[in-house]
Amino acid sequence: MPSVLALFAHPDDIEFVAAGTMLLLKERGWDMHYMNMCTGNGGSVEMDGPTTARTRLAEAEEAARILGAKFYPPIADDLELVYSVPLLRKVAAVVREVKPTIVLTHSPADYMEDHQNAQRLACTAAFAHPIQNFVTDPPRDSFLHDVTVYHAMPHGLCDPLRKCIHAGAYVNTTKVHATKREALAAHACQKDWLDVTQGMDSYLVSMDEASLKVGELSGQFKYAEGWRRHLHLGFSANAVDPLQDALGEDCVINGDYEAWLKV
Repeated sequence: MPSVLALFAHPDDIEFVAAGTMLLLKERGWDMHYMNMCTGNGGSVEMDGPTTARTRLAEAEEAARILGAKFYPPIADDLELVYSVPLLRKVAAVVREVKPTIVLTHSPADYMEDHQNAQRLACTAAFAHPIQNFVTDPPRDSFLHDVTVYHAMPHGLCDPLRKCIHAGAYVNTTKVHATKREALAAHACQKDWLDVTQGMDSYLVSMDEASLKVGELSGQFKYAEGWRRHLHLGFSANAVDPLQDALGEDCVINGDYEAWLKV
């Protein structure tokens, strides 16, 4: 059975930008795996750090249950997810345990360092999957089949310098949007936090609006998630696109983006 591994920073990141794609793959028989690298301990103006981390862990486990994904625990507190060998060994162990065909992760350029460091760890961990002399924590055997990494759209659909980011492929999440919304709602403690700190009138509405915007950009779908495929060198023998192969008409390649890559 092929598997997809979501490697993101904080509890609720997966639900914002990747859960719809995961649900579509699940419908097609894929095995789903879910990891937030950060505890989310910084995400409250009402609870202390340890209480927030415990609360968000329980919420994330519930969200993974709603999505039907296997849950992997976090490895660092918020703002402490640095690109380091000890953390890389932990993420690489998860990759080797799952043996994914697809790894989903953050945009390389996103609005905060935890997101950017999470995708760096995800990419290197995926790259290391066949390197038997790289020791993981805990130790896991290397494997040889192809792994393809896809980067989600950044928060705000732009990079940290305000440059708009366009997707290489758009995935039609319309029919699974309600389940994606249910999974996001499991992160109940985040409503007040995001309302207060980031001006999100309702983080559920904010997710709706972002999904609608990506759908508009697709030119075809009501709700959508956008992805950019990582260069295959070192990850797979050929430039394969298993997401498009799996999802068919629910995954539309952005021809303008592909042409831009060749300029």
